Parts: sequence; C-alpha cells; structure tokens
Amino acid sequence: MKIALSQLNYHIGNFDNNVEKIIAEIKKAESLGADLVVFAELAVSGYPPRDFLEFRDFVQRCNRSIETIASHCTRVAAIVGTPVFNTHHKGKPLYNTAAFCYAGKVQHYTKKTLLPNYDIFDEYRYFEPNNEFNIIEFKGKKIALTICEDLWNVQDNPLYTINPMDELMKQQPDLMINIAASPFNYKQTETRKEVLFKNASRYKLPLIYVNHVGAQTELLFDGGSLAMDETGEIVRELSYFQEDFDLVDTDNLQKTEKHIQPNSSEIERIHDALVMGVKNYFQKLGFKKAILGLSGGIDSAVTAVIAAKALGAENVYNVLLPSRFSSDHSVNDAISLAKNLSSPYDIINIEKTFNALESTLKPYFKGLPFNVAEENLQARARGVLLMGLSNKFGHILLNTSNKSEAAVGYGTLYGDMNGGLSVLGDVYKTQVFELARFMNRETEIIPENIITKPPSAELRPDQKDSDSLPDYDILDVILYQYIENRKGPEEIVAMGYDKTLVDRILKMVNTNEYKRYQTPPILRISSKAFGMGRRMPIVARYLL
Repeated sequence: MKIALSQLNYHIGNFDNNVEKIIAEIKKAESLGADLVVFAELAVSGYPPRDFLEFRDFVQRCNRSIETIASHCTRVAAIVGTPVFNTHHKGKPLYNTAAFCYAGKVQHYTKKTLLPNYDIFDEYRYFEPNNEFNIIEFKGKKIALTICEDLWNVQDNPLYTINPMDELMKQQPDLMINIAASPFNYKQTETRKEVLFKNASRYKLPLIYVNHVGAQTELLFDGGSLAMDETGEIVRELSYFQEDFDLVDTDNLQKTEKHIQPNSSEIERIHDALVMGVKNYFQKLGFKKAILGLSGGIDSAVTAVIAAKALGAENVYNVLLPSRFSSDHSVNDAISLAKNLSSPYDIINIEKTFNALESTLKPYFKGLPFNVAEENLQARARGVLLMGLSNKFGHILLNTSNKSEAAVGYGTLYGDMNGGLSVLGDVYKTQVFELARFMNRETEIIPENIITKPPSAELRPDQKDSDSLPDYDILDVILYQYIENRKGPEEIVAMGYDKTLVDRILKMVNTNEYKRYQTPPILRISSKAFGMGRRMPIVARYLL
C-alpha cells in the first residue's frame, strides 16, 4: 500500500486554514498515486485546543471540517485527527479520534485509549478513553490505527494497565499507523524513536508515524515523522522543525531507498526549536515586529539573534537602556551586535527616569541605604520604557530572562521579567553560553566580549551575578536535578554537593514561585519547563 505522510503546521481553531492545507495535501497524495494519506493527531483543531473543547460550537466546527475533508477523499483515503462527541451519555463529553475518510465520507472513527495526564498533558480533562479495539480493513490490508500515547506503554515503567496494540494484534493486522502530537524537548527525539522501535520490533509490523510540527504558544512540535519496517529500522524520516511530505510503499519498505535526517546536537535542536517558536508565535498572532532590551549581556544577545533569524533582522528593534552603572563596554558590545545583525537600535539613557523615581520615593524610603529597592527601580524604569514603545508601535516585547534566573528569582517583576514571550525561560545559563558559541560557529555574530565577560545585571557598582548566585556550572546542575529529575535535597547532597548550598538553592526556587506565576509564556525546550508542565503551590512550606 502506498501511504503518504503529511507533516503540517496547524493553527489552533483556524479551521479554514487547517482544512485548506489538509485538502491540498490530499490532492497532492492523489496525484502521486497514494492509496492513503496520514495526518496528525487533532489535526483539524490543532493541538492542544485545551478549554476550547468545552465549547460545543468549537467541536461542531471540527465535525463540519471533517465532513468537508472527507468529501475530497474520493480516490484516496485519509486519516485525520479530530475530537468527536461522546454520545453514550456517560463519561467525559468527547473522544480524541482518528477519522478514516474514504469514498466521500467518514468510514470509521478510531478512539484514543491512553490519555496522558502528566506534565503538559491534560487530556483526561476532556476525553473519555476508548475501550473497543477494531482494525481497519482497506485495500486488502488490515491497519492497526492508534493515536500518540497508545504506543507509549512499552516502556520499562508502564503508566497504564492496558496496551492497545496487544488488543489489536488479536485481529492480525498487517501494519501499524500512529498519528501523534508529540511535543519537543531536546531529548525527545531519541526517546520517541526508541518507543517506536520497540513497537515495530515487538509486533513485527511496519509502522507509519505522523507528528505535528510548529509552535502552539509555548509548546513546540518538531515533526520527525517516519516510516519503519517490521524490524524497527527507519526507512524514511521527515524533516525537523518544518513541514514535509513523503510517500512510501509499505509492501516494499525493506527495499525502499532510505532517507534519514542528519544527526544534530542538543544545542542545535534547541536553537532551531526556539527560532521556530518565535516565528510561529508572531505569525499565528498576526504580529511582525519584536522589541527587546539589548543590555550587552549574553541573554539579550542570544535572544536578539534568535529573533532576527525568526522574524528578519529588520523586524527586531533593539533598545539600549544604560544607567549610571552601565559599563562602556556593555553599551559598545550591544551596538556591535546590533550592527552585526543589521538590526535597528536606539539608545535611551534611563538616568532621568531613575532620578525621578528616586526623588519621588526618597521621602518615603526614610533615609534607608541604597539596596535592592533602588536596583529594581532601574529594571522597572527599563520595563516601563520598553512597554511604552511596544504599545506605541505594536511590537511584541521579548523577555530575555534565562531558566537559571527564573528558577531562583534573580529578576525584577514588572521590570526585566516583562514581555509577551519568554524566549530563554527554559534555557539554563550554561546552555545560553552554548547557544552563543553555536551561533558564532561560522562567523562572529555575538561579540566575543559578551560571551567571555562575567555576567552582571549592572544595577550597582561592579556588580556580578556571582555576588548573589553560585557559579552557574554548579547552580545549573543542582537546578536540573531538582526541576527536571525531581531529586530531593538529600539525593542531591548524596551526589557530592554541599548541603548548605543545596538547601539555599532549593529554598530560592520554592520561595520565588510567585514570580514565575507572573511571567510571559515560556518556550518549552526541556522535559520540565516552568509553566503548565510544572504546577506548584505558592503558599507552601516545602524546603523553606
């Protein structure tokens, strides 16, 4: 059977756009002699639609969209992900389904069995799990059709008590098809391939896998759809971070010329994911231009480069906001970067604004010495100016804080934590340095001094990050163990780290949860990002 894999970038709730793209791919597959074309999980609605699924009108539009798509499936069949109503009057109101369309109508709905309800997933909030298992017979082939998580219960620590493929194997299928919405993290590619390999080799069936690509607010989807033969060897692998299309013959997979994507490093994946995330965020919101505060530090420099690649250098407005504490080299480094990128920039000295705030508050500060209050006034002055320019010209302000800072609260609410999108909020400081080196791999875009000088907020004389924080090489390891690996303090200390230091860092993380509740959406590139995938109470006493 000739099967087309269609890897598309969908837009949540944009039914006209999604349907138009799907129909165009159906016609393309038909022109190439395909028997079947496969699209991703919840393709019609986009993934994740979240509480849009609570609106009956939204699901009805999904249903009408599927009917329109099915009407174009006259000579080629299509598998398309969509929500449908649960008509049994028991359980959750919807099913997450794969519609099998042929001969102008929907012939069959396959319902998703395993509904993830961890990290960023919340499917059991909306969907009822499937409890009936049936293969699809088409053109002499028996297809075991599953949806994303349905193939993931083959790990060493299974989350579910049932395995859909074990049930479907009782009907002796000829091949597996899995439609997915598998979000990106920089380790997910290997994990995903391992899971798919386990399925193909365990059941000794060829496997067609189609994933989403593109960004949906903070969630990034990397694509990487593929076809495996019955031994688990990848025969075709589609592109990462862009739309793609391929056609395979499942009867001759082992004889098919292999097309595999080149290996990439974790830092390259992070880079490409962030560029895609920024680009899609602006496109899908209908914005074209970004603004950011360019300080001469590494975080804002890396953010500026990512934004320039995503939006075009001419669409990134860099604003330098020096104060009395800003060093000449920071200003000069920022100017050099803007010129290297050919991006517009302006210099707005915040001294008058800062002085006005200081003098206004002086009678009420009661003669207390200069401290973090005055430091934060500078950051908030910058935030006010950036937001003023953002409002005036309709630009989205990019937040430049990194994950290390966000974790320990090393940032100012309503100041440098402002923004419509956090580009680096899931990127540790040590990874930011890696990104900078990656960006400079061919030519110096980011001035070398930005990379090599000690990090500083420059909010008081001779300030360094190391005055307030441990060395980032140590801090980031401890943060990773606590945040991504969920290790407790005793476990981290047992790894060889000082107890006093570990206790201090973990206390900072938990104390500053209230700040993270007020940050912009953070592009997710790790397995545990701040935001919807990490839900912590603010008024708690754990490790404080």
